[in-house]
Amino acid sequence: MISPMATRARAPLRLGLAGGGTDVSPYCDVYGGHVMNVTIDRYAYALVGDSEDGKVHFQAIDVGVEESFVLGNGELPPHGPLKLLKGVYTRVVRDYLNGRMPALQVQTFSDAPPGSGLGSSSTMVVALLQAFVEHFSLPLGEYEVAHLAYDIERNDLRLAGGKQDQYAATFGGFNFMEFYGDNRVVVNPLRVKDWVWAELEASLVLYFTGVSRASADIIDQQSRNIGDKNTASIDAMHRLKEEAVQMKECVLKGDLRRLETTLQAGWEAKKKTANSISNPLIESVERVAFMNGARAAKVSGAGGGGFMMFLCDPSSRLQLSRALCNEGGSILDFHFTQQGARSWQVR
Repeated sequence: MISPMATRARAPLRLGLAGGGTDVSPYCDVYGGHVMNVTIDRYAYALVGDSEDGKVHFQAIDVGVEESFVLGNGELPPHGPLKLLKGVYTRVVRDYLNGRMPALQVQTFSDAPPGSGLGSSSTMVVALLQAFVEHFSLPLGEYEVAHLAYDIERNDLRLAGGKQDQYAATFGGFNFMEFYGDNRVVVNPLRVKDWVWAELEASLVLYFTGVSRASADIIDQQSRNIGDKNTASIDAMHRLKEEAVQMKECVLKGDLRRLETTLQAGWEAKKKTANSISNPLIESVERVAFMNGARAAKVSGAGGGGFMMFLCDPSSRLQLSRALCNEGGSILDFHFTQQGARSWQVR
């Protein structure tokens, strides 16, 4: 049971609007990457409380998996389905608690499944870190939380991926992000006009294909293509980077017609960075969408499945949503959110 003093944290999931993939090494280290994204009101949650039996307990509530460990028996095994929870705990113990392993109950759940393309795994790491920051009063600001989350995933746990998800979850809102070598990141929050915010929400349909996918294989292929100096893949990455800049301008100016063109161009360029980004299912859903009012389409995240985004005139939203539901997936209602990761305590 969690003690009377419990710590909660949540971090928002994100939609990748443009530039996704240019935040992945080695591309961003060599050429610099630009990404445009926005967070939505779907979250990853972390709950931390003291354990009364002297053990440390980890539980992913939404998938029904839990592990418990007697303290004092050495380091926790890093593998298994709860590696994110154990990885964050282990790193916090090492870097901030002088190796002292506290008896805790650590629980998580998410509004989206892994492999959804909404950055759910990285967002969960941010939520966990934010909970530990609150619970132990750690001196970490937004950039430090995001970088530490990235370092835990990519270096401690050896999980393939980019950098945008951790920074989106930490900062929240509409952001234009710059990624450079030596892990230098600049987050530029955008002041989006209220009418642009509202029109985009009314125009954007988010469709879950019903297929979760592991992004690691796609990301590995993209990285190999860059490392092998594959000209077509590198040129496509350059276009993705340029379209992130164009997307920022469209959002700030409220140029929604050009925004549609930019979103579609980014999707066409992204498909050229790795062979498995698109597939017959995605192409079939895309055809149906364009027959029912969609003006632009894009897969959120690495590709291969998960969520697809469609831009349409708000008057076509209902027709488009009904047609997509007939394809066997589901529509996710959402709103954009300005707030990033937050934590609080309950007595």
